[in-house]
Parts: sequence; C-alpha cells; structure tokens
Amino acid sequence: MKSLPVLGWREWVSLPDHGLPWVKAKVDTGARTSALHATGLVTFERDGTEWVRFRVHPWQRSSVDSVKLEAPVLDRRMVRPSSGVARLRPVVLLPVRIGPSTVTVEFTLTRREQMGFRMLLGRQAIRGRFAVDPGRSYLTGRPPRSERGPAPQESL
Repeated sequence: MKSLPVLGWREWVSLPDHGLPWVKAKVDTGARTSALHATGLVTFERDGTEWVRFRVHPWQRSSVDSVKLEAPVLDRRMVRPSSGVARLRPVVLLPVRIGPSTVTVEFTLTRREQMGFRMLLGRQAIRGRFAVDPGRSYLTGRPPRSERGPAPQESL
C-alpha cells in the first residue's frame, strides 16, 4: 500500500494561481468541506455562468495584503459551522499547493474573522491524498520568518 504524505493539524499552504504564496490553514478532519475567509462577495454572470468576486486576506488578524479573486460558482451549499447556525454559501474550486503537491479543493466562501485560521482544509480536500498527525504542525514547511505576516506599510 502506498504511503501518504503526512500533514500536521496546521500547515502553511498557498493559492499559487492567485498570487498568495502563504496562507495558514487548519487541517480539520472533523469538517467535511473546506472553507476560505472571503470578504466583499459579489456574484455576477460571465458567459452565462455564475461567478463570484471576493477578497482573500491571507494573514490572521489583518486585512493588509488582500488579494482579489474571481471564480465560477460550482454550487451553493448549506453549511453548519461550529456556531450551529446553518448558512447557504457559494462553493468554488481553487488549486492549493500543500507541500510539493498541488490539489484542486472545493471551498465554501465565508467570513472567518473570528476564527483562528483564514483557511480550513476539510476531509474532502485531504481524503486519499494525505494522512494527518494531529500532534504535529507545519510538516510541509514554513515561510521565512520575514514573510510570516503582512508586508510593512509605507508611511505617507
């Protein structure tokens, strides 16, 4: 049987197609679906297909260095987060680099300001691709310390 790469309970990942080299993600085997912190959600039509435009803020507790993304809406799903209140969320497919692997992940888009991580990787994203060691962290590497937060802002 093939051995799967091992992830810790939290990992640094990237959205390489969207210019986001570092996003801290919680690997959550208790969650079925992955979630991404997204603000300013606007839906629109492109070539007869529903799309969504939104901003991703990669750094925890910061809105600095946000990136605007656009993606086709794959679906809309009712999601019941830990708060217990189910909400209808748009679902998009995004490529995510996890260590040396790039995988396509279904994300529900939601506001996660109050959550500790801007991204949550659920079972669908990791099943059959990775094993998880819940006692370890950052097994796929870390950004250089100088890159572990928002870029310094220039004085005006």
